[in-house]
Amino acid sequence: MKRLFILPILISICFSSFAQKFISDQSRIRFYSSAPVEDIEAINEQSKSVIDLESGAFAFTVPSNQFQFKKKLMQEHFNENYMESEKFPKSTFTGKVKNWDELKDEEKIFASGELTIHGVTKTVDIPATLITQTDRLIVDGVFPIALAEYKIKIPKALFYNIADTVKVTVHFEYKPFVK
Repeated sequence: MKRLFILPILISICFSSFAQKFISDQSRIRFYSSAPVEDIEAINEQSKSVIDLESGAFAFTVPSNQFQFKKKLMQEHFNENYMESEKFPKSTFTGKVKNWDELKDEEKIFASGELTIHGVTKTVDIPATLITQTDRLIVDGVFPIALAEYKIKIPKALFYNIADTVKVTVHFEYKPFVK
């Protein structure tokens, strides 16, 4: 129920009119930790995003408790001990695409803005690729997140199990927003 409430707020914050606006109908957020003892991967397909091609506004929200792990115990530890998903139920990004003038079939872009994870907000630049197709847009990006910068604490006993910096991959597929 909370997820349904978040999307209209996200849309209203980012957009005042509806020309050139797109909303994601498919998403995939992946994080990957490579450490000496083990690699950890989780996938979240419940994220939402909006993009305004006229103003460059770009935002997404990621429900923390929707990451799926291969091992249920990892998922439990992630939600309870690291992300504290009940206290911090979502991560968000709100910003603007900075470097495009006109749509091409495919182009490299940067989204600059505020990334909030685990209750901590940092200004970031996210490199991505914007792909324009006849009936949709696709945004793909990869960027690192240093866990300590977002006050995500890793116990010393797990130092060799979890990387200090994880790789985040985002994939959003958009359709035109129709009110």
